[in-house]
Amino acid sequence: MDLLTQNEIAAEPDFGHRLRQLRWFRKSFRSSAQTLSARYGLSVTIDEDKLAKVFIDWVEVLDAKKSLATVNRADFIVFAGGLALKELIKARPAKVDLVEAKSAVPVPGIVAFWPEGFLYTNYCISAVIAVHQQEFQSTLPLSGGVDDLRTWWSFKENTSEMPAYAVAFLDKFFGGEPNWATPDLPEMRVGMLARQNAENKFDRAPSTERLVAPTI
Repeated sequence: MDLLTQNEIAAEPDFGHRLRQLRWFRKSFRSSAQTLSARYGLSVTIDEDKLAKVFIDWVEVLDAKKSLATVNRADFIVFAGGLALKELIKARPAKVDLVEAKSAVPVPGIVAFWPEGFLYTNYCISAVIAVHQQEFQSTLPLSGGVDDLRTWWSFKENTSEMPAYAVAFLDKFFGGEPNWATPDLPEMRVGMLARQNAENKFDRAPSTERLVAPTI
């Protein structure tokens, strides 16, 4: 997948915190839409009211679940991106028309198949990679399935019936193990459960300190 605005997003200092401001959320999403339009010669229209609702619903859940960020920060960043994708797919704030005006760049199959879904997914993936890079100084790789048209058929069909599946599909695109049963519950994520189980085992481990008899 050609990540259209990753470099631009990554250049914003402390992007993860800025993104939780409506002004920055709108600005970065509009920039992603404009880049998509310029890249492939498409026409993108954004409903600002719907986009604001996406932001409000997204931040509300993140605030309620933010304690889990201390359990597995890297996994919570991916979850946050998946949650944003869920809200975007549910609210559908953008309309993309395949006019292909004056574009020398061929439109990829996944863009032609689901242009709005590509815009939402490209934006969320770019944001996740940028935040991860800024916080951990490492690049989060994508899986090969992110460009697979058959996967996108399933992606579009399943999220149209249950938008929460967007969280699981984003995990899949990052090569993770999705939780298909309850995808939008971060406490049930594989990464969260594994970290919690490891911490519980450590807490239950017997002490190896040598016991010394008290002096009488």
